Amino acid sequence: MRYISTRGEAPALTFEEAMMTGLARDGGLYVPETIPTLSTDEIAAMAGQSYEEIAFRVMRPFIGETFTDVEFRSLIDAAYAGFGHAARAPLVQLGPNHFLLELFHGPTLAFKDFAMQLIGQMFQASLTRSGKRITIVGATSGDTGSAAIEAFRGLDNVDVFILFPHGRVSEVQRRQMTTPSEANVHALAVDGDFDDCQAALKDMFNDFQFRDEVALAGVNSINWGRVLAQVVYYFSSAVSLGAPHRKVSFTVPTGNFGDIFAGYIAKMMGLPVERLVIATNQNDILHRTMGTGTQTKEGVTPSISPSMDIQVSSNFERALFDAYGRDGKVVAEQMADLKDKGGFAISQGAFEWLKGHFDSGRASEEETSATITAQRDVTGEILCPHSAVGVKVAEAHLSDVPMITLATAHPAKFPAAVEAATGVHPALPPRMADLFEREERVTRVANDLASLQSIIRARIAEKVQN
Repeated sequence: MRYISTRGEAPALTFEEAMMTGLARDGGLYVPETIPTLSTDEIAAMAGQSYEEIAFRVMRPFIGETFTDVEFRSLIDAAYAGFGHAARAPLVQLGPNHFLLELFHGPTLAFKDFAMQLIGQMFQASLTRSGKRITIVGATSGDTGSAAIEAFRGLDNVDVFILFPHGRVSEVQRRQMTTPSEANVHALAVDGDFDDCQAALKDMFNDFQFRDEVALAGVNSINWGRVLAQVVYYFSSAVSLGAPHRKVSFTVPTGNFGDIFAGYIAKMMGLPVERLVIATNQNDILHRTMGTGTQTKEGVTPSISPSMDIQVSSNFERALFDAYGRDGKVVAEQMADLKDKGGFAISQGAFEWLKGHFDSGRASEEETSATITAQRDVTGEILCPHSAVGVKVAEAHLSDVPMITLATAHPAKFPAAVEAATGVHPALPPRMADLFEREERVTRVANDLASLQSIIRARIAEKVQN
């Protein structure tokens, strides 16, 4: 199994190399050279299996010789041992043919744990084998950062720097990033929005001198390992509703397109997915793109679903790569236009390809709050605002095919929005009950690449000296 860049100029890599590299040196994102497929019998045989066993069967074809079967099973078991639900990703029925996939039972109460806990195990195994040390830098709109910190905190051969937009994450999200006491964890509050943090991260990867100097690695959803781990819960949930003998659809609240791209990979592997529905909040660049065939940045307006406050959806590049018949040159040109001109037009053929795989919808702030209220009153389910965006959009796409909406975070991560809609203040799980009493460690940084690189260099040098 080899991995190639969406921009066509970087060398093909093994799974381990792609995972440890993150962003390709031509600025592109790694994708498999070919998508392995599972037969109807192989998918049907997942029925009744544990989440860990399904994870092994889904991901094994992608990892090549990076890990033996015994090693890989052990890493999977360790990754999900700390989850708070035996099913790992349980389904709850909201109504006729509408189901909620609860992805918030991991250590940091968000869907990012499914990928990050496994990435942490795989990175540690690879680094132990090689004896190398790395610097992980991640950009987050709220959940990726805490999940990465939880996965890598305390490791001797890893430093973790998380960039998050100052004042634009919930207090719970911020404290999950700023209260870990381990010396290898560094929370950097950037004066800007998430797109600024993500742009700085990409600029660091494209600064090859800096990248090599600090042994830079990435765990944002630009990392193929992140996407791969998320493919698993599409299979586990679909099989529990009768796949492969029954089609299913999915609605995914998404800002960076990584989670729904994982659903597309599941479909390409042979899962009978009827429709993949992109759900956006008021920062609806993906919904506008699907409606107009052009992608144009319009700025970010802070919302009650802050993890989706994004205008540059990195993983959309992976979809464009397939939409253009894997023509890396065209993708590189369009990504350059997005960066330099603020947008680009998709060709008619590529647009039709996208429309063939994805639908979309948008939920306003008022609709999001109303959905939280309605679900609490009708079903008793308390939704986080991101999950509520998904449920609202899904309601417009229900049919005789079961719809699974992804619940991406625990409501306690966004207590103000939930309490405003329901009058209920959602409590944190007991293991996190003292979160607001823990001391915070955070550095506020200007939205400036040189300043960020200077801090990272200084922290690494300080740790080496100690």
